[in-house]
Amino acid sequence: MTPSLSGARQPTIADVARAAEVSRTTVSHALNGLGKVDPRTRERVKKVALELGYRPNLRAQRLRRGQAQAIALASSMPLAVAGGPSRLGFYMEVAAAAAERALTHGFALVLVPPVESGSGLESVDIDGAIVVEPEEDDPVVARLRERGLPYVVLGGPAAAPEEAPYVDLRGSAVAELLLGHLREQGARYPALITGSGTRHSSVAARAVFERLAAEEGRRLPSAAVPEQGGEQAGYDCCAALLKEHPRIDALCVMVDALAVGAVRAITDSGRSVPDDVLVVTRYDGIRANTCEPPLTAVDLHLDQAAGDAVELLLGRLRGDTTPAVLRAPDPRIVARASSLRVTSRDVSSGGSTSGGAATKGVTP
Repeated sequence: MTPSLSGARQPTIADVARAAEVSRTTVSHALNGLGKVDPRTRERVKKVALELGYRPNLRAQRLRRGQAQAIALASSMPLAVAGGPSRLGFYMEVAAAAAERALTHGFALVLVPPVESGSGLESVDIDGAIVVEPEEDDPVVARLRERGLPYVVLGGPAAAPEEAPYVDLRGSAVAELLLGHLREQGARYPALITGSGTRHSSVAARAVFERLAAEEGRRLPSAAVPEQGGEQAGYDCCAALLKEHPRIDALCVMVDALAVGAVRAITDSGRSVPDDVLVVTRYDGIRANTCEPPLTAVDLHLDQAAGDAVELLLGRLRGDTTPAVLRAPDPRIVARASSLRVTSRDVSSGGSTSGGAATKGVTP
């Protein structure tokens, strides 16, 4: 018979050992999957612990292992891009998926607000971190290196894979998909707006745009603006481009905050979206959905990519030093009113011009 405990006292490992007639070390190994414990003994210990209502002291376990059982999600991406006033943007979508995956492995996710300086990481008790779309010489990466903490990257390479495994968000394929969509919708004089930094998504988009323009044997307008300027920076940049290049009939704006500002600038110039200027952006988030008109964007499969980043980091913590690069699934375009003109072709192919979305994939 397994004795029952009464009163407010919580059962201890000694109570489980006594009831299961084994040592406390055996109980610890059985419950934590450690050591060589006979499978029947392991099951008996687990059954007794469950009956007694025993809960391990997680703090004590962390102290013994020298681990915090916590990983961080960090980025130097400005809040004007990562979240904005709603705090429901790209960064939070990644955080939700990463937290869910980490918890299945017994790890907590510490959400570090996006900080360009990397400050604040010194005071966080973590075992490692996922860095979202770092810049070259990123301050967040620098702080992690100073602390000797392992990290992985979500977005694109920030260092050699043996130092920092990464999940590739397919920057080049995304840019090709967006620009190809504009071409299919009749764009003849497209322009590109990216953030002015060195994040992989911006660098890849600029390279793709330049290559496609060169293949056509012509120069096409492009601009790069500081991300921290948010929607107003997108407005100012778009207004300047339209004034200098009035022939522009399509805009690929890689940062959604900049894209929302660009739509306002187009309207204020006396033009309309999509009749006069088509607009697409990279991230299919709340800004793309709530803009008027709704913005064509890309499904980056962030839930799977964030989960893969967690797995890469936990593998690093277990001592796996094999260089690792995982690719997110093929990006899929979500076509909305901002880039769909009313034509017979749109109607016959199932395109939407009323705010509904149609999807299309890419195979690089």
